[in-house]
Amino acid sequence: MKTTTDTPADGLLRRLRALEDKEALRALLMRGWRALDHKDWQTWSGCWAHDAVLEFGPWGRISGREAIREKVERAEAGYPTMQHHILNTHFEVDGDRATGIGYMWFVTDPAPGAPASPHAMGGPYDWEFRREARGWVVTRQRLGVWWTEGTGP
Repeated sequence: MKTTTDTPADGLLRRLRALEDKEALRALLMRGWRALDHKDWQTWSGCWAHDAVLEFGPWGRISGREAIREKVERAEAGYPTMQHHILNTHFEVDGDRATGIGYMWFVTDPAPGAPASPHAMGGPYDWEFRREARGWVVTRQRLGVWWTEGTGP
């Protein structure tokens, strides 16, 4: 918000901060979801707030970073390889809080080398974030599944 005492430099600094925050949110998701693909559960769960909430249709609502990690780790144990793609992201930053939207495209091959088709699914992401002393973290993620292809493990 512009005040009567703002200088052109103040506006530039606000815009630069917003761009840096949006890039930090993208980097958080890329680091975390790449770690997810590598089953680096410590790095992935470190992207979440301790009081985070995950809402995913088939699972309902899961509260707390450790409960989220346990559920996702068990659910993805049967996938030897995974690729989580985050597409068409958009972020809105308001101080130390932010929201984001995007799309998920998840692909896995449940039996690498077998003549089966890969399993894939896609749908919308809806995130909420909070800036903590250690940087941005996910506080809420809603994930919907709009389509699936193939069969999972």
